[in-house]
Amino acid sequence: MINLELYRVFYMVAKCGSLTRAAEELYISQPAVSQTIKQLENQLGVPLFTRTHRGMELTEQGGKLIFGEVERALQLFSEAENRIEQMKTSASGTIRIGASDTIFEYFLADKIVEFHERFPSVKIELLADLTPETIEKLKADRCDVAFVNLPIEVDPELTLEGDFMRLNDVFVVGEKYKELTEKEIPLSKLKKYPLIMMDKHTVARRSFDAFLANGGVKLRPSIEVGSWDLMKRLVWRGMGVGVIPREYVARRLRDGELFELKTDPVLPARSVGMLLPKDRPVSYALHSFLEYFREKK
Repeated sequence: MINLELYRVFYMVAKCGSLTRAAEELYISQPAVSQTIKQLENQLGVPLFTRTHRGMELTEQGGKLIFGEVERALQLFSEAENRIEQMKTSASGTIRIGASDTIFEYFLADKIVEFHERFPSVKIELLADLTPETIEKLKADRCDVAFVNLPIEVDPELTLEGDFMRLNDVFVVGEKYKELTEKEIPLSKLKKYPLIMMDKHTVARRSFDAFLANGGVKLRPSIEVGSWDLMKRLVWRGMGVGVIPREYVARRLRDGELFELKTDPVLPARSVGMLLPKDRPVSYALHSFLEYFREKK
């Protein structure tokens, strides 16, 4: 394998005509420069320089023979590096992002705005849907990256990165059932109250039902809803006890519109993960987007 650094040192010595000046330009010691030249000469099997009273001169059958090619090669590497740096500030193209309305609102919105400010030439398409439908869009090449509620089943066609946002499910009530907040309440006791849950086909509901089944607790909803916003409104109006991620209801809890119950046991934490299709080419725009989100993780 070619060691590019050997040729960088060779080129600098040839340009400077001096080991000392080359060392200064490269910010390394003169002995290190000398040793590198010897290493390259041993590797190629020919002397590259001769020492004269004027300094270091290229040999006819060694240094002069390769100098032009080395110079062009280093220029090409420099141009490649410059092109990458330029692309970092001028990435273009389209990124199709799939997620639920709630994930867009509570997790992605601000980050997408920040990314757009950094890469204004990148067009962003937001595709809002439930997690199962979002996954199907990703697999059908109708979106490029998806953010989904976990847990989900392992899919050999997709790559998952998890824990981009923690979700802590809690039971909440409005003023009508505020007395339930006065002390810790066993989950089994909640069956006496009207319960508002997400639709049974959602990841959140399946995760909740699995937890209850493992604990031997049976809770049945009085009302099933398809959105967290509707659940918050129904709970606030006194329709029953809702189960929702604390992160999605933080403002209402802070403002005293809703109240969190202390339950025994507490519900397990979930998270938001990022999905990518395996073996699909990644555009530079998408690469920049992924790196940005990984930095913010």
